Amino acid sequence: MAKRKVEESGGGEASWLNTFADLMNLLLCFFVLLFAMSTVDADKWDQLVNSMQNSFSILSSGGNTVGEGLMIASGISQLEMLDAYFKEDTNSSDEEEQEPMDDMESNQPEPEEPESLKEELEEAGLKESEEMAEKIEQQLAEQQIDQQVELDVNAQFVKLTLNGALLFDSAQSQIRKDALPLVDKLALILEQYSGNLIDIEGHTDNVPIHNDRYESNDVLSAYRAFAVKDYLLQKAALDAGRIYATGCGEYIPIADNSSPEGRARNRRVEIKIYNSYNSN
Repeated sequence: MAKRKVEESGGGEASWLNTFADLMNLLLCFFVLLFAMSTVDADKWDQLVNSMQNSFSILSSGGNTVGEGLMIASGISQLEMLDAYFKEDTNSSDEEEQEPMDDMESNQPEPEEPESLKEELEEAGLKESEEMAEKIEQQLAEQQIDQQVELDVNAQFVKLTLNGALLFDSAQSQIRKDALPLVDKLALILEQYSGNLIDIEGHTDNVPIHNDRYESNDVLSAYRAFAVKDYLLQKAALDAGRIYATGCGEYIPIADNSSPEGRARNRRVEIKIYNSYNSN
């Protein structure tokens, strides 16, 4: 009976050692796992970060982030400064892309201001108009009609003004016969500017008019402008598509209509020869 008790006791000791050995093996595996997790390979770290980016949509443009706390799926602590990692990487890429763009922009000439371009255009137009006016003034003197034609100039055109009393009888739109030589000489001058835009304007005073042919000063001024246009086209090789006739009536006076002298000045025909900058 004593011998049997010794065998049972020895069998109990062997069972306890097996359990202890299993526990040691588990502890060894656990520490090996901890050691493996504590050693981070750089390439595997990048792969992990990229995987996290795709899984959780961590984007520099403001996408979803994991936030503070624990990563439930993997059961490990959240990676610290993960958002900062991606922001730094994105900012470095943006800076690399921005540098060549900045170089391209610096190489491009700065556009001129609209006001500067407008001033340059006006200066060029005024210069050309003054050259045209100087030439026309010389020709008017040579034709001995400089006393009958007023000359004005601006950045758009050269303006020739003829007194209406020289060209037309009162309340009439037919050119007077004694004024035809004057218009003939003007036709020779205008022929040199057949490529320019030419506008012929008829003007009247403010005295009301109404008869069987002209119901108002507007109609009378238009008839007078067209009469001069038609005569110039007959006498000079001008492009009919670039000559316009306009009736302005009494609405653009250049003198006071309260006096006979002022009304006489307002009854006029203006011929505007536009320079090349304003002929289109």
